[in-house]
Amino acid sequence: MTNRRALWAIIGISSIVRLVWAANLGSYTNEAYYYLYAQNLAWGYFDHPPMVGFVSALGLWVTPWCSPTFGLRVGFIAMFAASTWLMARLTARSFGERAGVMAALVLNLTIFYGLVVGTLAGPDGPLLFFWLLTLERLGAALESPDQAPLWVGAGFAWGAAMLSKYYAVLLPAGFLLYLVLKPSARRCLRMSGPYLALVEGLAMFSPVIGWNAEHGWASFAFQGSRAGGFQGFQGHLLIEALIGQFLYLTPWIWAGLVAVLVRLLLRRHRGWSEPETFLISQAMPALAIFLGVATFRRIMPHWPLIGFVSLMPLLGKSWDEQLAVNPGRTRWKLRFLATFPLVIGTLFVVHARTGLFQNERGQLLGSIWPVADPTVDTIRWGQIGRELNERGLLDDPDTFLFTDSWRFSAELAIALDRDVDIACYHRDARSFQFWSRPRDWVGRDGIFIQVEDSMAKPGHFAPWFTSMEPLASFPIVRAGVPVETVRLYRCVRQTAPFQFGYAGPGPMPRPEIVHGAAAGQPRMSSRRAARTLQ
Repeated sequence: MTNRRALWAIIGISSIVRLVWAANLGSYTNEAYYYLYAQNLAWGYFDHPPMVGFVSALGLWVTPWCSPTFGLRVGFIAMFAASTWLMARLTARSFGERAGVMAALVLNLTIFYGLVVGTLAGPDGPLLFFWLLTLERLGAALESPDQAPLWVGAGFAWGAAMLSKYYAVLLPAGFLLYLVLKPSARRCLRMSGPYLALVEGLAMFSPVIGWNAEHGWASFAFQGSRAGGFQGFQGHLLIEALIGQFLYLTPWIWAGLVAVLVRLLLRRHRGWSEPETFLISQAMPALAIFLGVATFRRIMPHWPLIGFVSLMPLLGKSWDEQLAVNPGRTRWKLRFLATFPLVIGTLFVVHARTGLFQNERGQLLGSIWPVADPTVDTIRWGQIGRELNERGLLDDPDTFLFTDSWRFSAELAIALDRDVDIACYHRDARSFQFWSRPRDWVGRDGIFIQVEDSMAKPGHFAPWFTSMEPLASFPIVRAGVPVETVRLYRCVRQTAPFQFGYAGPGPMPRPEIVHGAAAGQPRMSSRRAARTLQ
């Protein structure tokens, strides 16, 4: 098989597998939240820049006949297929076509990128694509620094990466590090191209700055706060972060990437080729910054992984060399590595749908209670939506639904997929604070949906309503086994606005009585409010 056919086989087969997974798995983790991004398109959101909303909306638009969860994922699956092609192209330019195929395979064999980013909706999908596009275009521009169109392409790619996730600010840092390590490349600074690319990227990002200025710098402040709070060296948190990377990339991919990096660092930068210097320069800022933060506060395991993406062409080159020296053994290794994520992803989807690994009490593997089973979330809200509909609780236009988590309220929205008013009553309401105003709900009845991992008890909301009463309870069932109980509470006439926002951990806000609030105020659903407020 030629290298070109091998690459397209990887892209085609993996995309088909992801489409099958996507069609058989309910919404997971934050996906439903990005569904609401698509319903409330804007130049920014509390958590992220707008690209994840744009891609989500495009997927929903081109698949009107599909379930919203599947439609939400289509754009991200297509974008990951394109990222696989870009990884191969980026690698092939410096190390040959077969090394490009190997690097594309590396990307697809990781748990985080190959399974999660490649299948589910999230900001890391667009970031991956535009990160790779930036590297590919920037590499071409550095080869011909007098060609302004190449720099225009690099500037566009970087601007789109900035619209995907704020991590993209590290790309210029990697470029500057490359210039420090390769003095001969500094001649590009005497030309207009790099400055044109910088201005273009900042111009593309400027609407996000404008949105933040109009919303109290909410997104910048939130993301910036996640790197603060220095409390001294915490070695156990660094170890925890390293273990997270080890698992998210799979142990063998992580070990291979680290081995490649260590070998090059031991050689010192004067022994590196230009492509090696370029790729390491783009990897080091993300790895150094996020692992540095991990020495004093807990980070999410996937935060530093974009740095490892820049090392994947080097691992692809290493695999290509192994294939040339020992083809039989290397092919057996690659077959095993390809089988592992396929089996893991398929078993996850099958268990989510059928409870394959749960016992008669709903415990995962006989010991993990359903509240800690990550697959329960994929079936819970569809059943809740059906119960609400069958009980006629969606028919009263003056009654709204609410939960105590932005994730839960978003899951409820995608499960219902209809114009129903949904609020999030919690100190950490994320973008829900921009999709309605606290006073919009005063004077109306609410229904509180409590699941077993809800953070608030129903009594917490009593001060905001005339009265609260239990309405119903029902089980979430998988394979005939109840895995959790859901409780509904009717909350009669809200008397004061709930000041939702992002205030971090702490006590519930106290009600502020509003006089003259009428029950007939205009309704503001999470799916409509943003277009009114912005």
